[in-house]
Amino acid sequence: MNPLKIIKNGIIDESPTLVQCIGLCPTLAVSTSASNGVGMGIAATAVLIGSNMAVSAIRKFVPSEIRIPIFIVVIAGFVTVVQLLISGFAPALDRSLGIFIPLIVVNCIILARAEAFAFKNGVVDSFFDGIGMGLGFTIALTSIGAVRELLGNGTIFDIVLTPAGYQPALLVILAPGGFITLGICMALFRLYKAKAAEKKGIPLPESVGEEGCAACGNAVLCGILGEAGKEIGKEGEKS
Repeated sequence: MNPLKIIKNGIIDESPTLVQCIGLCPTLAVSTSASNGVGMGIAATAVLIGSNMAVSAIRKFVPSEIRIPIFIVVIAGFVTVVQLLISGFAPALDRSLGIFIPLIVVNCIILARAEAFAFKNGVVDSFFDGIGMGLGFTIALTSIGAVRELLGNGTIFDIVLTPAGYQPALLVILAPGGFITLGICMALFRLYKAKAAEKKGIPLPESVGEEGCAACGNAVLCGILGEAGKEIGKEGEKS
């Protein structure tokens, strides 16, 4: 496989945060500043690269029935190393990220790549997959963190960028602001992908209207169909 294509896949085509919508717990929790985003992203990237390569190297010797526990043990080993390095060389970052560094062990991004890619591909390809997915995660975290830090504190990487009279929007730093910022970033990213696909002549999927949703078993619950549409909804559930 082409290494550049694998890396591009992790950054753009299958961005963990903005496309696959996985790893949202640390994304919302630590993206209160750009520096936190960079720190968490680098830590996750290091674990991704190490665990991907290790899982790929031992994949032929791992029974399929117990692969998940083995993946977790491998990931935990790399997380322990990364946590010790951060606590030793970047204690301020360690205090800032807190519990979310050891929780990388159960981060669905790490486990998903071990299961979906590393267990099925070679060591070299798994290495580049770890880089791509790690960069995609880091870029998303840093971007969201920069927006929240700028609007909520007037700084980026602790550098003041706003005029003296600027009143910070503290809501952006809080949990609701994290959800709002994440949603806007996802919308803008998908708009960018749609425009890029349009320039390449790739047809975009049409919007699903009420008629399209009529075949869905949850149409009645969504309020799209009234009582007369219950039978259609039941048929959709059966299919």
